[in-house]
Amino acid sequence: MAEHVDVLIIGAGLSGVGAAAQVKTRLKGASVAVLEARDSMGGTWDLFRYPGIRSDSDMFTFGYKWRPWRSDTALADGDLILSYIKTVAEEYDVERHIRYRHRLASADWDSTAKLWRLTVEVTDADGAVTTEEMTAGFLWSCAGYYRYDEGFQPHWPGMEDYRGQLVHPQHWPEDLDYTGKRVLVIGSGATAVTLVPAMAPDAEHVTMLQRTPTYILSRPGRDPLAQLLGRAKVPYKLSYPIVRWANILQAVVFYQLSMRWPERSRGFIRKETAKQLPADVPLDPHFDPPYNPWEQRLCFVPDGDLFKALRAGTASIATDTIATFTEKGVRLASGEEIEADVVITATGFQLLVPFGGVDLSVDGEKVDYTSTLAYKSLMLSGVPNFVFTIGYTNASWTLKADLVIDYACRLLAHMRKHGYRSATAQVEADVERSPLLDFKAGYVQRSAHLLPSQGDRAPWRLDQNYIKDRNVINRSRIDDGVLRFS
Repeated sequence: MAEHVDVLIIGAGLSGVGAAAQVKTRLKGASVAVLEARDSMGGTWDLFRYPGIRSDSDMFTFGYKWRPWRSDTALADGDLILSYIKTVAEEYDVERHIRYRHRLASADWDSTAKLWRLTVEVTDADGAVTTEEMTAGFLWSCAGYYRYDEGFQPHWPGMEDYRGQLVHPQHWPEDLDYTGKRVLVIGSGATAVTLVPAMAPDAEHVTMLQRTPTYILSRPGRDPLAQLLGRAKVPYKLSYPIVRWANILQAVVFYQLSMRWPERSRGFIRKETAKQLPADVPLDPHFDPPYNPWEQRLCFVPDGDLFKALRAGTASIATDTIATFTEKGVRLASGEEIEADVVITATGFQLLVPFGGVDLSVDGEKVDYTSTLAYKSLMLSGVPNFVFTIGYTNASWTLKADLVIDYACRLLAHMRKHGYRSATAQVEADVERSPLLDFKAGYVQRSAHLLPSQGDRAPWRLDQNYIKDRNVINRSRIDDGVLRFS
C-alpha cells in the first residue's frame, strides 16, 4: 500500500521549514512529510552563493514571529539566514521529516477517498530517477514561485563572441576569481545592487549597467531601535515584538503613502538618494525610474554600501541598452563600449508556475489554474485540501508565510475537531477577477497569464497590507460560508 501522511509539504526552504515546525507543534499526532527536490534545506538561502547575498527585508519581520531573530542585525547575510533556518529545523525536530531529492510530480484529489494520490520522483546519488506513490490528507505548497534550476537569461546579439567569463548569479561558480578584474553587472534589482558593493573592494572596477533604474534607499545595517533597547537591557522577550511591530508599521505606512501620494514618495526617495551620490554621478538618468514607487519592489542597501562604492570610485553606473556583445565586453546603444573580464547577468529569475511545477488534478481532471480564484491568497477555488504560501511583494516574505501557517493550522484543527476530511473554497458567481500579483516586475509580467486570479472583495482579495490581512486571514471564522466541508 502507498505510504500515507496527514500533511505533505512541498519545499524545505524558509516557508516549508516553518510550516512543518508549526504543524508538529500545534497539531499533536499529525504525521508530516516535507519533500525537497534538492539535496539540502534552505531554499533560496542555500541555492544562491554569490558575493554579498543578503535579505533586503528587515530580519525582525523576515524571521518567524514565533521564533525571534536574536540579533540587532537588520539586513542579514545569506549565511546567517541559512543558519537561522537550520537552527529552527533542529529546535523543532523538522529535519527528520524532510526527504531530500524527492520531487512531487503530480497530485490527484480523490473525492471518494478524501485524499491526495501523489506521484513522487526520487533521484539517487548517481542521478537515477525512480517514482514512488504516496497519499496525503492535506497538500501544502511551500515551493515559492521561481525556478531553482534556471534563471532568466536574455539573449543579446554577439553573446557568442564574448571572450570573457559570463555568469548568472543563480549559478555562481565556486572557483570564480574576479580579483583585480573588470566586472560588468547587468541589472538593477536587488541582486545587482548587492553584487556591486560586495565585489568592488576586490575587483579592479565594477560597473552596473541598467536598462531601467530602480528606487534605492539606504537603511541602517543594524536596527537603531533594537540597539537602543539592547543598551537599556530590555528583556528580549519584550523588545522583540516592539522592534518587530515598529518595522511592520514603518513598512505598511511607507507603502500606503506611496500608493496615495506617489509623487511625494518619489520626491522623498530622490532627495535621499541625491544626498548619497558623488558629484560625478548625476541623479538623472541613473536613479529616475519610469514608474512610481512600489509598482516594482524597492531596493534597500545596508548603510548605503552601494553609494559608498560609487563615492569611492571602485564602482560606476551606466544607464543604457545593449546593442551587442563584443569580444571584450558590450557595446551600448549610445555607441559606448564597456570592456569587462567578467560579465554577470543579474537579470532576474523565472517563475515556476504553478506552485512548484506540480500538476494538480481533481478526480482525474487537470486543474486549470487560470480559471481558479485565490481564496485569501492561500487556497484555490474548487481544489480541496490544498494550501500554498506566496509571500508579499511589498514587505517581508515571512509576514505572509506566518499568516498562512496560522490559517492552515487553524483550518486543520477545525477539521479535526468536527470530523471533516475535506475543505473546498467555492467561489460566488458575481466575484469579479483581477491579477493575483498586481506587480510590474518583469518576472511577474512574463508569467502573469499562467497564474490564478484574485477577486474584487474579501476573502477573494488581499490588500498587500499585513495589518488588514491579519483580520481577513486569521481574525475571521474558519467556517465562513465560503469554505465547504465534508
